[in-house]
Amino acid sequence: MEKVLVSACLLGAKVRYHGGSATISDPVLDRWSGEGRIVPVCPEVEGGLPTPRRPAEIRRDADAAGRIRLRVVTADGQDVSEPYRTGAGKALAQARSLGIRVAILKDGSPSCGSSFVHDGAFTGTRTAGDGVTAAALRAAGVRVFSETQIAEAAAWLDDLERP
Repeated sequence: MEKVLVSACLLGAKVRYHGGSATISDPVLDRWSGEGRIVPVCPEVEGGLPTPRRPAEIRRDADAAGRIRLRVVTADGQDVSEPYRTGAGKALAQARSLGIRVAILKDGSPSCGSSFVHDGAFTGTRTAGDGVTAAALRAAGVRVFSETQIAEAAAWLDDLERP
């Protein structure tokens, strides 16, 4: 039976930057939980960040050679990229050790965003793209879905497990 990596905040864990959760209620998640499939993960906490913590966003800057550089920064400019990379590495290691091929992650997060993140200006502006963990998982072949795509994830998992 396939395991599913799920953002812990979606499952009710109070690990978000503001100290709260982003709990969702979904019959598919309830079924997967009952089947023992769900593996909760919070890459930001796993990366060593406290709860609560300063909000952070992904900033795209160009270096002197014109190459795009991605950094995770707080509104006051603190670079917190390293804990985000560390957390992504831990989530990826967990996925690999359990053979996980599908993840449901909290969209919009600089770690877990899978269709959008915020633009780094702290104005609420969304931009298409992946968070640090979502990108690492995708690069390793894990299929990443957001919390609004649980039905699609369930269909993909059903196809995966079909003999």
